[in-house]
This record gives sequence, C-alpha cells and structure tokens, in this order.
Amino acid sequence: MKIKVCGMRNSENVSSLLVLKPDFVGFIFYNKSKRFVADFPEVEFPSDVKKVGVFVNESEGEIIKKVNQYQLDFVQLHGDETPQFCDKLKSSQEVKIIKAFSVDGKFDFDETKAFENYCSYFLFDTKGVNYGGNGIKFNWEILQNYKGNIPFLLSGGISKNDVLEVNKINHLNFIGVDVNSGFEIEPALKNIEKLKEFKNNLV
Repeated sequence: MKIKVCGMRNSENVSSLLVLKPDFVGFIFYNKSKRFVADFPEVEFPSDVKKVGVFVNESEGEIIKKVNQYQLDFVQLHGDETPQFCDKLKSSQEVKIIKAFSVDGKFDFDETKAFENYCSYFLFDTKGVNYGGNGIKFNWEILQNYKGNIPFLLSGGISKNDVLEVNKINHLNFIGVDVNSGFEIEPALKNIEKLKEFKNNLV
C-alpha cells in the first residue's frame, strides 16, 4: 500500500522521513494553511519518492512556476478546480495530477468522472470547514460507491490507531493513504517513529 505524507517543510524532518521511503511527500503551497511552505526544504530526494505540490484554487502560471522551481512530480489540486483547468494544466506541463474531493455522506462519486482523463490519482478527503487539514474522518464504507477507473488515496484524520481499519478496506482502486495531522508534533513537524510504526503495519 502506498503512503503519502503531506504537510512537510522542515529540512531535517524531511530527511528523517525519507529514510522510511514513503511513496509521496506533500508540500502545501496554500498560504492559509498552517503548513504553508514559504522556504522549500533543501533535501536531496531519491528518484522513487515523489514530490507533490498541494494547491488550492491557484493560477495555472503559479502552479507551473512551483513545478519548475522545485521539480515537483505531482500537482495535487485541493480546491474547486474544474476538469477544464486540469486538462489545461496537464497539456501545458509534464506533471501528473492528483485531484482531491471533499467527501461527506451526501457526496456523489459520479462527480469524479469528468476528471478521469486528466488525473493519475484521486484523493478522497473529509469535507469540512477548511480545504483539507480538518483532521476528521468520513464514513469509509461509502467508498464502495466509487465505481470509477482512477486509483485513489484516502485522507482525513488518519492516525497510527487506524491501521487495522485501513487494512480492511477492500476496493479494487484503493491504493494507499495520505497522512498529515494525525502524525504531527506540531503543524508541519512529523513524528517519524509513529510514521515508521504505521507504515510497517500497512498491508
């Protein structure tokens, strides 16, 4: 199972995380986030760990600037971006797209269909007050309502205590988890030992 650790910015903390070989490391370029990256960590990334830039309703030009500046492998769109925006971004840039969706009990998974041609992955996060980072879970049973073809990551308040429930999720396109606040010492600073334990217990 893949693991994406989001909300990083401290160089030493990132270096310690890379020893665990996560599949993705996420950097938040949304200035209203407590985990906003003003100074990108100067760390050498191994080729098998992918750098993800997280954006919320950002302009295409600013996203492309960050992609080139920090050699991002993926762009995660966590706002109200349209399929047309994803198409334009994908066409103009050699970058893969993760589109995040805010999910609650009323979410219609058919909303994802229009994005299928432009995205490598979807991310299902809990709908809340903020664009992500709400630290709460939705009812994971409704993931069975997703009938699309794009693999997805699960996010929203996941901690090391959830590993058994995560391992029970049985869905053809479920490929991994996105973790953040459930493993923090403080915003943007992760507890590496907790992450290690969690990762080692994932199926």
